[in-house]
This record gives sequence, C-alpha cells and structure tokens, in this order.
Amino acid sequence: MRNLKAFVAAMVIGCVSTLSTVAIAEDKIAVVDIARAIFSSNLAQQRLKEAETGADFVSLKAKYESSAADLQSLAKEAESKRMTWSQEEAQAHQKKMEYAKADAELAGRKIQAEQQQLQQSIMQELGPVAQQALQEVVQEEGVTILLRADAVMLAGPESNLTAKVADRLNKKTQ
Repeated sequence: MRNLKAFVAAMVIGCVSTLSTVAIAEDKIAVVDIARAIFSSNLAQQRLKEAETGADFVSLKAKYESSAADLQSLAKEAESKRMTWSQEEAQAHQKKMEYAKADAELAGRKIQAEQQQLQQSIMQELGPVAQQALQEVVQEEGVTILLRADAVMLAGPESNLTAKVADRLNKKTQ
C-alpha cells in the first residue's frame, strides 16, 4: 500500500512538471528596446540630422569648439611661459583660462540641453506610433511575454524585436 502511494505521488509530480513544461513551452518570450527602435527609425534620424545642421546648434557647437581651443591654447601658453611671468601676469592668465573654461562648459551644457529637448520631442512624436508598431509585431510574432531589453541579462538575437519594430515604424512614418 505504501509503495502504491509513493508510485501515485511520483506519477502526479511527473504529470504536473510535464504540464508546466508544456505551458512554458507555449509561451514565446521576446525583448525590445523601444527607445533604440525609435531612434533607429528613418524619421528620427532625419530629425536628428536637421537639428545638427540647424543654425542654432551649429552656432553652439562652434562656440564650444572655439572656447575649448582657446582653453587649450592658454594652457600651452601657461606651460611654456609660466616661469617668466610675474604674479600679476600669472593671475591674469589664470583668469582668462577660467573664463574660457566657463564658456566651454556653458556651451557644452546648452548643447546637452538642446539634445535632450530634441530627444524628448522625437519620443513624443514617434512614441504612440512606435507603441502601435510594437503591438503589431508582438501579435504577428505570437509573443506572450515581452520584456524590456535592459531588464534582461541575456537574450538571443532571434528573441529581440527591436529591429522589427524599427522597420515597422519606418513603414508607418513614410
């Protein structure tokens, strides 16, 4: 009798594990990086290129590069002439370097702010269309579990839907 109970228990455990394996096998798990899909799209690339060639951005970039070059030039000058300068000359030169550094940092922050604003604008413009494209791809692929790519440690390329979503987004925004 005791052996019969052990046998029945083993059969039940075997059936349950087989059923759970079948249930897991039916799920299709995929990953996506929706931001990468959006910024890989042709329209986003076009918006980025337009912004980078716009007068305001070109002006900011030129200001940054000019200030950085001035700072580098002043640093070289200080290195070569420092020993011959009086204390007042050294202080005046240090002040010039601080101003050039401040100008470069300010231009850099402005560039960064412009880029962030552009990224937000692109996300707002393309986000809803990207979500629709994602839903369509998920449905077509039969995905039952979708994970953010940054939340997954390892995923094969066949389970990554990012490129397919970017392609669908390109078709929707032509």
